[in-house]
Amino acid sequence: MTAVALNHAGAAAPAMDPNAMNSVLGKARLIIEAFTAEDAELSLAELVRRTGVAKATVHRLAQELILWGLLERAGNAYRLGLRLFEIGQRVPRQRILREAALPYMEDLLLATQETVHFAIHDGLDVLYIEKIIGHRGLTKQSRVAGRLPLFCTATGKVILAFSPNALFDEVVRHGLKPLTRNTITSVPRLRAQIDTVRQEHLATEAEETRLGYTSVAVPVFVSRSMLAGAVSITAPTCRINVGRLSTALRTAGHGISRALQSMG
Repeated sequence: MTAVALNHAGAAAPAMDPNAMNSVLGKARLIIEAFTAEDAELSLAELVRRTGVAKATVHRLAQELILWGLLERAGNAYRLGLRLFEIGQRVPRQRILREAALPYMEDLLLATQETVHFAIHDGLDVLYIEKIIGHRGLTKQSRVAGRLPLFCTATGKVILAFSPNALFDEVVRHGLKPLTRNTITSVPRLRAQIDTVRQEHLATEAEETRLGYTSVAVPVFVSRSMLAGAVSITAPTCRINVGRLSTALRTAGHGISRALQSMG
């Protein structure tokens, strides 16, 4: 049996070699990735159920993970440790992109008062490395370090548009599983949309990931031909104005691109 760890949105995390799953590190990874964004803590029994690893092994590895600071005790249960957060802040790619993007994202928030995301490509998903919200912003569905599928998010459509065609083909092979009744699951329709994004440097998704919300995104480049990620605005469909938001978004996208290129 191949174990597949799930992230907060239910999307599959990067695949693990079935043989690696039997190693100590492989089993430790399964334990850590058993936690989702909705889990403040998990019992030993739940960790065993989610990982498929023997109870005695989970218990032993959990004690070692506690010693390393990667897990913490929460009564009779376990929770993720602060050491994971500390290590995560050292990731160069995330730190550099965040430092370049954040000032422009803050400007975008001030200009629009809507939720602003910065996302990068990881596997078949977008990975959110920053999110800022105003008092009326979107608090659910997306989160920093969260994932959503490439094919049904505005940031993901940008990434597909400026990535090799092989990525689009891989997404299609994996299946276009709908998140809402509005998710595009037609391959020709999705391909046509991606072609338009490539021409216009602007992507939209209307209630494909969450009913009642629409997102608009633009690309961010680390060089003229190398995509770094995408910046987006998400707002209730009833008040979103793509024409008004696109100007502010393009300005932010160009600004982040210039900042990244100056760092290089």
